[in-house]
Amino acid sequence: MLSKIELAFEKAKKENRPALLTYTVAGDNTKKNSLKILRSISDNVDICELGFPHNTPIGDGGEIQTSSYRAIKNGIKMNDIFNIVKQYNRNKFSKPIILMGYYNMVYQFGENNFLEKCKKNGVSGLIIVDLPWPENKLFSKKCKKKSISFIQLISPTTSINRMKKIIRDSHEMIYYISMLSTTGGKLKVSPKTIINNYNKVKMIDKKKNCVIGFGITEKTISYLTKADGLVVGSAICKEITKSLNKRQNPVTNVVKIVKKLKNKII
Repeated sequence: MLSKIELAFEKAKKENRPALLTYTVAGDNTKKNSLKILRSISDNVDICELGFPHNTPIGDGGEIQTSSYRAIKNGIKMNDIFNIVKQYNRNKFSKPIILMGYYNMVYQFGENNFLEKCKKNGVSGLIIVDLPWPENKLFSKKCKKKSISFIQLISPTTSINRMKKIIRDSHEMIYYISMLSTTGGKLKVSPKTIINNYNKVKMIDKKKNCVIGFGITEKTISYLTKADGLVVGSAICKEITKSLNKRQNPVTNVVKIVKKLKNKII
């Protein structure tokens, strides 16, 4: 039986387009609005990444840091994040949820307790940014036992030999980081170069779904449609910030930008 993540990629492939993955920070700008955003964009996305806010991130750029700051200031806790996922999954048409964050929050919560909560509340996958291969092998196995996809990261500097080992141990999806930067950076390499590097990853195992993230915006997304999936995060967080500064409804404005992104890839 295919997982929700695999089914999402299958659907996108049948429609001859890449899967659209969006990233938002849990609790931004409020717990209520965070849930509203997930529900409102569901019709136009294939997979939702939900970040757990962190006060000392190593991979997040300014836009996501700003979103995280708002969420932390509003008192978001790990149990609140699981509650958002639970409420979201009450809709039978909900899309797969991938939680993305940093290992010390998992460690503080307790690995087994964390994974049990993920399973109970319907988390489909996990991206733990600072838990690389091979240090993640035990945790990855624990995820598999709970039918939770552990998503490995690959960067432009990952050697072919290391790449093969990471892909061999990966689950349903691999995340290719487009460039050497934090999230939301301007593309420092051409889309053509990104696709060429991406193809090297795909050639190792064509059956594994591989998405591209970092630096993808409304302007650049249409140049990368050969990928299995494309992740947009900072552009959405930026839209939330802009909406709040203008005293506009962030939910409505995020839906608009997600629709524009979807139209660029169909």
